[in-house]
Amino acid sequence: MNEKRRFKSLYLLLLAVLMAMLMTACSSEPKEKAGAGEDKQPTEDTAKLTEDDPGWKEDTSPITFDWYINFSWFANKWGGDETSKYITDKTGVTLNLIAPAGNEAEKMNTMIASGTLPDFITLGWGEEAVKQMIEGELVLPLNELAEQYDPYFFKVSDPAKLEWYRQENGHVYGYPNASSSPKNFDEYKDLKPSNQTFLVRKDMYEAIGSPDMRTPEGFLNALKEAKKKFPEVNGTPLIPLGLHEFGDTGNYSLEGYLQNFLAIPMEKDGELYDRSTDPEYLRWLKVFRQANEEGLLAKDIFIDKRPQMEEKIAQGRYFAMLYQRSDMEAQELALYKNDPNSVYIAVDGPANENLDPPTLSGDGLSGWTITLISKDVKDPARAIRFMSYLISEEGQKDMYLGPEGITHEVVDGKPQWIPEVLELLRSDRTAFDQKYGASHTFWMLMDTDMQLQWQAPTEEPMKQLEDWTKGKTESFTVFDDITPQGTSTEGVANSKIAQEWGKTLPKLILAKSDEEFDKIHEEFLKKRDKFGYEKVRAYQQKRYEENKAKIEKAMEE
Repeated sequence: MNEKRRFKSLYLLLLAVLMAMLMTACSSEPKEKAGAGEDKQPTEDTAKLTEDDPGWKEDTSPITFDWYINFSWFANKWGGDETSKYITDKTGVTLNLIAPAGNEAEKMNTMIASGTLPDFITLGWGEEAVKQMIEGELVLPLNELAEQYDPYFFKVSDPAKLEWYRQENGHVYGYPNASSSPKNFDEYKDLKPSNQTFLVRKDMYEAIGSPDMRTPEGFLNALKEAKKKFPEVNGTPLIPLGLHEFGDTGNYSLEGYLQNFLAIPMEKDGELYDRSTDPEYLRWLKVFRQANEEGLLAKDIFIDKRPQMEEKIAQGRYFAMLYQRSDMEAQELALYKNDPNSVYIAVDGPANENLDPPTLSGDGLSGWTITLISKDVKDPARAIRFMSYLISEEGQKDMYLGPEGITHEVVDGKPQWIPEVLELLRSDRTAFDQKYGASHTFWMLMDTDMQLQWQAPTEEPMKQLEDWTKGKTESFTVFDDITPQGTSTEGVANSKIAQEWGKTLPKLILAKSDEEFDKIHEEFLKKRDKFGYEKVRAYQQKRYEENKAKIEKAMEE
């Protein structure tokens, strides 16, 4: 009996050893998808890849990535249009596009606090959340992902853009869209328009005599005449002036846009210039204050968000707007289709006392948004390879032109839109996005310089808006990313100042008199100093000088 027990014990021991060896062997197999915190090792095929090998072709099996876009107005979905279906069939990648339902900053803060992020994240390059994600190690270095999984990334990415976004630790965590290197900006400067425009409704503007609105007097008189002659639009009150939405830290229209129209310098003799205290700027803010006092600013502009503004633009309810032309393209096309005279046209807007032409912002190295890959990404290899595909010329062409034979055709060796597709693009942007999904429908990594080679000539009504800005565009890249963020002393000070300005700006416009305006502004400056403005300025000056050195180096290359 003892012999049998010993034999049974030995048998069980051998069985346990065999099972352990089997489990070890299984665990060493390459994983299909790496979860949070897992470091997926390159396969044998991956190790053989070179910069000439498009890594995305190695695996085109089905995979879905969650891609968060930090803009509440973004509404496009993946998979219902010809372009996204074509790209999924080609690469195997499906995107679950996610946009916040409410406040973007709150949504980002909540996700960061949770420590878990979607696979891809796209947000404005200057948002504080970018630095928080990098410092919190919530996103992966693109250069390391490329070295490990996809050397092709280094071939198709722009070295100037990588260098611009390189952190002090030597890593690059995000890649921009609508970004233009110094070399490309100089090459395309005369062709590249700005998005910053001063717009008026054509029929109303012409009905009041097409007045000069560059001076405070001309500006206010035009608003008065428009309101007097057109008190209502289809039974609803006219809104004499439209602006970007007011947010926690201010309003684009009444800050950079207005300052650029007034051609206020960003620096003087190598020192950053405080544009916010410039006499011309304050003079024009008082013009807006006076407009409000005279009943020329509707309450809507202080509370409306982009969806409400888009609805009112489509209705033609604004007479004038200090606004970004690309943000109202769909509405402009709808107005044009209904009545070509009811569209918005770009005209000369607020100007300084010398009536100098504006210095409008064009694409810079920073671009518009930046896209990062989360540490929680399902499959890091597939993620960096898909990003490489998107930023490559092949990917840019696919995203911009869509599938050949459906959205475009090649004529005499040059791709061009199929006529009925181009007609829909020019007449109904929303319908075009839903049916075809090309031409910046999915703009997260668009390269606006590269896509110039495929663009059809812009036609009315967008052509007039675009042409008006040409020759007035400047690159402000050297001033990008100079604002302190995060939990540093300067970052905290800047955050407090920005929040205080967000509260102050509406008060300035709503002030009962110029004297009250001055008092409110003086109180803001005192608080600004108390919060640590001098430290912020010193930081900005240092970053500005570093940027100059970076750009000089990029120009040499």
